[in-house]
Amino acid sequence: MTEIPRITEEGVAALLDRLPRSSFVEGAFLGGTPGLDVVDPATGRALTQVVDADAQSVGLRALDAAVAAQDAWAATLPRERADILRRAFELCHERADDLALTMTLEMGKPLAEAYGEVTYGAEFLRWFSEEAVRLPGRFRPAPAAPQAILTTTRPVGPVLAITPWNFPLSMGTRKIGPALAAGCTVVLKPAAKTPLTSLLLMQILADAGVPAGVVGCVVTSDSRTLSSTLMADDRLRKVSFTGSTGVGRTLLAQASEHVLRTSMELGGNAPFLVLPSADVPTALDAAMPAKFRNNGEACTAANRFYVHASVAEEFTRGLAERTQALVAGPGIEEGTTLGPLIDEAGLAKVEELVADAVERGARVLTGGKRLDREGFFYAPTVLADVPRDARVNREEIFGPVAPVIVMDDVEEMVAAANDTEFGLMSYVVGEDLGEITRVAGRIEAGMVAVNLGVASDPAAPFGGVKESGLGREGSHEGLAEYLETTYVRLPL
Repeated sequence: MTEIPRITEEGVAALLDRLPRSSFVEGAFLGGTPGLDVVDPATGRALTQVVDADAQSVGLRALDAAVAAQDAWAATLPRERADILRRAFELCHERADDLALTMTLEMGKPLAEAYGEVTYGAEFLRWFSEEAVRLPGRFRPAPAAPQAILTTTRPVGPVLAITPWNFPLSMGTRKIGPALAAGCTVVLKPAAKTPLTSLLLMQILADAGVPAGVVGCVVTSDSRTLSSTLMADDRLRKVSFTGSTGVGRTLLAQASEHVLRTSMELGGNAPFLVLPSADVPTALDAAMPAKFRNNGEACTAANRFYVHASVAEEFTRGLAERTQALVAGPGIEEGTTLGPLIDEAGLAKVEELVADAVERGARVLTGGKRLDREGFFYAPTVLADVPRDARVNREEIFGPVAPVIVMDDVEEMVAAANDTEFGLMSYVVGEDLGEITRVAGRIEAGMVAVNLGVASDPAAPFGGVKESGLGREGSHEGLAEYLETTYVRLPL
């Protein structure tokens, strides 16, 4: 386990002083006059400023560089690409202190969780370094002719990767890792709220040996202009996006103009089913990280708790007790187990959702209010007797609120779990293997965690169904998203 260092004001100031603060294009940071605030959600005040790039001119410059580098990078031996990615993995661990502290400062998560993200995010680089030398292809005789079928793969081409603020490192490595392994060049657009971690990643990739132009990073507050400019350019061949379903729909419409390959990891509304056979301590062990990890700001976070009546009293009581024990505070403070929300808008939405549930009859067992301190803190909350028509059952909470709905019938629980347009993550807890198998097989989601609160793994395919997205990230499927298949017919 990583030893968490003590953070001092001097240490924070020294880190901020050495962080890059401008877009990265053609292998160099562009410089310029910083003017875009990066806000510390634990205080509500600016940590530092970065250069707010002109979305059109800098975006096209980054795409020009990616296009110019594409053929040479695609022709690079897979082993060489693998070695570069492996070196980037090692550098992430060597610079874990800087990466973790930067994430905590700009996003708010507890420092221990930020170190966990360093490990998780770096692992995508290692996994895809190993996949780079195992590109798919096959040769076989044609079944009805004296001929052969040869299939080969080649990189899709230049990629626009758009990442969210909630996992500043791993969302970048999860897209850049497979793209580089496949032989694609990348223009990264990080969230304007959390650009600093992405800029550190650019330095790591450059130091690992990624050639100039192969990876660029455009830091801008004008996301719409950047995406529309690059996606209108027929040299771009793929867009990979993680974010809201609403924005995903817009990008899919834009992608249709040039029939771009797309990977879309969109919104979630994960159900957490506690079955009659559940062991309650096991259920609680799974529930806490499923709900409260990353301050509750995760697309995979448990959003709705459907609990069978036979175990509801014990589970709800235990969930409230464990939730009360969470320590809310700045992520850099020792002992903090729950950080702030990302901004005032995120905090206000959580307040609205809880108020709506209470107005409709829900009871607050613990929490249920904004904390009276600077920053964007909401008390970790458990709601009981939540009515089915409450907004928390329909909307992604993205905060530390656990709504509990008690049901008498497993069939009703499954129906309620599937009664949403989303289908990213789901959780099932129980001890009866037959019951678990039947329920898990009927949940409409791309991922199902059984008796666990965390399921993400670089070796597993991550993605959803319905309006939670298209495509998969991680595992072998993640590499395939960046490859085109060519079929060649040969005489024998």
